[in-house]
Amino acid sequence: MKSAGFAVRGVIEGFYGRPWSHEQRLDLLGFLGARGMNTYVYAPKADRPSWRETGTRGLGELAERGRQAGVDVVYCLSPGLSLRYSDARDVRTLCEAFERAMEAGAAGAGLLLDDIPMRLRHPQDVGAFDDLAEAQLALVDAVFARTGRLIVCPTVYCGDADDPYVRAMGLIDARVELFWTGRSICSPTIDLADAAAVTRALNRAPIYWDNYPVNDVAMGHELHIGPYRGRDRHLYRFATGVVANGMELYESSKIAFATVADYLRDPEGYDPEESWERALADVVGDGEDLAAYRVFADNVRGSCLEPHDAPRLTGVLEQWAFERESGDAAAAGRLLAVHAQELLDAAGHLLRGPVRRRALVEEARPWLEEFEQGALALLAAARQDVRPHPRRPARKRVFGDCLEELSW
Repeated sequence: MKSAGFAVRGVIEGFYGRPWSHEQRLDLLGFLGARGMNTYVYAPKADRPSWRETGTRGLGELAERGRQAGVDVVYCLSPGLSLRYSDARDVRTLCEAFERAMEAGAAGAGLLLDDIPMRLRHPQDVGAFDDLAEAQLALVDAVFARTGRLIVCPTVYCGDADDPYVRAMGLIDARVELFWTGRSICSPTIDLADAAAVTRALNRAPIYWDNYPVNDVAMGHELHIGPYRGRDRHLYRFATGVVANGMELYESSKIAFATVADYLRDPEGYDPEESWERALADVVGDGEDLAAYRVFADNVRGSCLEPHDAPRLTGVLEQWAFERESGDAAAAGRLLAVHAQELLDAAGHLLRGPVRRRALVEEARPWLEEFEQGALALLAAARQDVRPHPRRPARKRVFGDCLEELSW
């Protein structure tokens, strides 16, 4: 067991979209604590435009719930677009906002400088600093002096560790923690060689802000409920920790979060598929609910971490095609019909049955409705193989049209 290797183990609310509710955050803290996680990072993108006015309402209750669960609440602000680095009033306003958060119970401060232009925007800053990195180094020094515990997300937070800006971030006080997402914003893998290179460039092991299961912006059509995978089993050697960025879909995010917790607790022994099975039972429940949701979930596994969207269905379709090419279209149709009916039964139970975790299902309703339509299309294709109609188009064309309807 290597949990001690990851000092920071948690979740970040850092997605674009509707933030989680206060009640959901309170629930999350208990969920994380029960699974050995120790950090929740509050960083809603919706707060960015109003960082000067953002208050700490509800933060005290979150912090207290976090203490009870053994979870630190880290409070983040994103001042990068409007803050003037050379303006002492702006810097003071930012520091005072963090101090209020710490007084309310936050265990640390997070300064988020991501997703902004790589140049100084204000004329007074251009005159005061040589470049963005120099301005940010001065800001970090000022905030750290007032807070004592600080995590920073730099403007360049992924990619080439040899980038000049990244090397400049390595000059930050070594007690300040830095976020990194890997080779890309949503990294399919995080390997040990890259992690070691980043550690050298930053002069510290980073905290990986891991953009999974988040599905914002261009990923909005995907439902990220597959297991956590693609992270080196020895990553703890070059990482202070991992915080997983969630989806706007709070209940659905728990499935991936549970697998992240398993990885962080025992990275060397972690098995994604075994962890996923436990997570489904943990989050969905048992009995018919679990059986139906597992069928659905196996058909929406595609993500940056998982290129194969529906592995079981893919196998059925390969067998269906083989049987048809072998000349037994009726047998192929019966095979496909059995699987299509299984999918339809699962969709029907989740959409219209007495499901106990209704909030989880309602979040996924758009995907479930498309899942059901796709299953109907498969069944139509299967029936044409079993009972071909002379006036209908060729089977190949009908099934091609069915596939075009599938978006899961």
